[in-house]
Amino acid sequence: MPERKPRKDAARNREAVLAAADALFARRESPEDVTMADVAAAAGVGKGTLFRAFGDRAGLLRALYEARMEPVRQAVEAGPPPLGPATPPRDRVPALLDAVLCFKLDNRRLALALEEGGSGSPYRAEHYERWHGLLRAVLEQVPGLTDSGFTAHALLAAVRADLVEHLAGDEHIPREAMRAQLANFVTGVLASSPREG
Repeated sequence: MPERKPRKDAARNREAVLAAADALFARRESPEDVTMADVAAAAGVGKGTLFRAFGDRAGLLRALYEARMEPVRQAVEAGPPPLGPATPPRDRVPALLDAVLCFKLDNRRLALALEEGGSGSPYRAEHYERWHGLLRAVLEQVPGLTDSGFTAHALLAAVRADLVEHLAGDEHIPREAMRAQLANFVTGVLASSPREG
């Protein structure tokens, strides 16, 4: 029985840290302005607690990203069309990329901080590998489409956080225009493979 209290405290601390980090990233202009000390102070925990729970800043960013991404992940894994697994591949690929784009637009600073986190190649990050694997698997179901691995990389390049930030922030492209441009791009890529029948 004595073990339950630390588990509850740890879970409560984790939630407090994620909520504090979420609020800080939403308020600050640059992701780099948010430090581990800022997060610890805002969450009311010691820095040691923060480092034990998340390892480092990159670990905290990953945890926050995953927490925000959870509803999208659930929709992709078990939800209805257009994101869910029962969706035909030519419809699902654009929907998946639109979901990634919308997520990054809604979480611009966090996505940018995670992708620029300096923790090695962004292509080896767990979230990237997960999206790439999913897209590759769906693209393999598109008749006549060759090299699904490369195509998945190329499509994901269109929703990189730095590009999304540039288009939304520097070029001031409205959200719906960006979504339409991405849909047209994906449709063009998929149109290069012949349809069945």
